[in-house]
Amino acid sequence: MMSDAGAVGGPYTHFGRKCNSRRDSNVYFGRFANRQERDIIPNPHVSTPGGAPGGRSRAEVYANKSARSAMGRRPEENKAWRRLVAFFWTMVVLAAAFAVWFFVTPSGTSVRYRLADAIITTQHREYAKYLIGEEGLRERVAAYAQQFKDMGEEKDTHEIALPADAPREDETAATDPLTSIEEVDGKGFHGYLLTVSDPTKIRLVVPAKAGKGEKVPSMVKRTGAIAGVNAGGFADPNWQGNGFQPIGLVITQGKIYYNGLGKNSSTQIVGLDKNGKMIAGHYSIKELMDLGISEAVSFEPRIIVNGKGLIKNHANGWGIAPRTVMGQRADGKILFLIIDGRQIGYSIGADLYDCQQIMLEHGAVIAANLDGGSSTVLVKEGGELVNKPSSKGEGGRYLPTAFLVFDDPASVDVPNIWAGLTPQDIDPGKW
Repeated sequence: MMSDAGAVGGPYTHFGRKCNSRRDSNVYFGRFANRQERDIIPNPHVSTPGGAPGGRSRAEVYANKSARSAMGRRPEENKAWRRLVAFFWTMVVLAAAFAVWFFVTPSGTSVRYRLADAIITTQHREYAKYLIGEEGLRERVAAYAQQFKDMGEEKDTHEIALPADAPREDETAATDPLTSIEEVDGKGFHGYLLTVSDPTKIRLVVPAKAGKGEKVPSMVKRTGAIAGVNAGGFADPNWQGNGFQPIGLVITQGKIYYNGLGKNSSTQIVGLDKNGKMIAGHYSIKELMDLGISEAVSFEPRIIVNGKGLIKNHANGWGIAPRTVMGQRADGKILFLIIDGRQIGYSIGADLYDCQQIMLEHGAVIAANLDGGSSTVLVKEGGELVNKPSSKGEGGRYLPTAFLVFDDPASVDVPNIWAGLTPQDIDPGKW
C-alpha cells in the first residue's frame, strides 16, 4: 500500500526532499509555497488560462523596470552622458597625440630638453632624468660643462673709456647718477637692470664674520653701500648650505682671499681690474695678477665677448631660472641684470640666451653669468630689496660674496674672513 509520502515504508518526500515525518513534510511544503508566492507578483491585467489573475517573476519585473527607466530617461540626461563619454575619448586622443609630439617630434624634443635644463638648474637636478633619461642627463650636464669652458677661451680685446680719462662734454653727462635701475620684461619673466656709471666704484664684499655667509641686504646696510647684487657661487650641500665656502677664487682689493681651485691653476672668472675694465673668461691665477685684477669671483659662462653673443639660441640657453648677469658697455658703464624666477604668475625666469640678448640691446661688449637661482638678489641703499628672490628666507640667501657700489670704495674695510683656512677646514653644511 502506498503511503502519503509516495513510497512504501519510507520517509515523506516533497519535491525531491526527504522528510522524517509528516509534520516536517508539511512545514517544508508551507515554506516552499510561501517562497513561490513571494516570487510571483499578481498582475490584474493578465489572466491565466483558467481566468485567474496571472503574474510575473520578480526577475521579469526588474528587467522590465530597467528597460522602462532607460526608455524614460530625459533627453538632457542622455546628452550629458554622451558628452561625458565624448570628453573622455577626446582626452585619450589628445594625450596620445601629445605623447607622440613630446617624445618623437623635433619640436617636442626641443621643449622637453628645455624643461630638463630648467630642472637641472634647480636643487632637484635628478628629476630631469624622467624627461631625458639618466644617460641623457649625464650627457647634458657634461655637454654644458664643455660648452661653458669653450665659451671662455676666446681672447677678450674690448677697450673701454676709463672714467678718469672720459671727457665730459656737457652738463648732462657730468651729472649722470652713479647708479640707476630700470625694469626689464620678456616672455614669462620680469627683472631689473642696474647700471653703474663708474666701474671703479664697485667692490667685492664678503661676510663680516667667519662661519657663515651674509645676506646681501645686510652687507649693503652694514657697509653703507649704494646698491649691491649677489656674486659668486658656494658649496651648498642638499641646498641647505651656510654660504661660507665659496667655489673657486675670491679676489678683492687685488688680493686672493680664498682659493678653492685645488690642483688647478686656472678658472672661469668674472670681475674687474684696477681700472674698472671687466674681465671674464678662462684665466690662470698668474694671468689675472698680470692683468691687474682687483675684484673677482669664479663663475661661468661668459656669454658675450668682443661685442658678440656666444649663445646661439634658446635651446642652448641652459634652461629657465632666476638669473644674475654682469656686463660692461664700451663707455665703461657696468650692467647688472637681475631676472626673477620660479614664481608662477609673476616671473618664471629666463634662459641665458634671453639674458644675452638683453645685454646686447643695452650695449654690452662683454658679459658673464653670475650665481643665479635662489641667490639672485638686487638691493638698493639702506638694504632695501628691489627684486623678489625665489629663496624661502626673507632677504635672500646667506652668501659668501656680493658686488657692492660705493661713493668712496677706498674707505670700505673688507676683512679676510678665510685667512688661515683651507677648504678642508670648512663645513659648508654646519650652521
